[in-house]
Amino acid sequence: MKVCQITGKKAQNGHKVSHSNKKTNRKFAPNLKTKRLWLEEEQRFVSVRLSAAALRTINKNGLAATLREAKALNKVY
Repeated sequence: MKVCQITGKKAQNGHKVSHSNKKTNRKFAPNLKTKRLWLEEEQRFVSVRLSAAALRTINKNGLAATLREAKALNKVY
C-alpha cells in the first residue's frame, strides 16, 4: 500500500477534469521514495518508504528527532 511511514500520507481521491469540464474520478498518489537511512543511535541502516515532504523534514531535523516526534504523535506507520 502506498503510505508514507513517517507522515502517513496516502492516496487521495479527486476528479480528472477534461476540456469540456466533464469530471471523472481519479487518484492522487503520494510522492513516495524508498530510502536506506543511517540510524546513528542503533548503528545500522533502516529502509523506509518516505514521501518527499518527510525526506525534507528528515534533512532539516535529523532522522532520530523526526522518528521521536512521529512516535510521540503516534504517527509511525
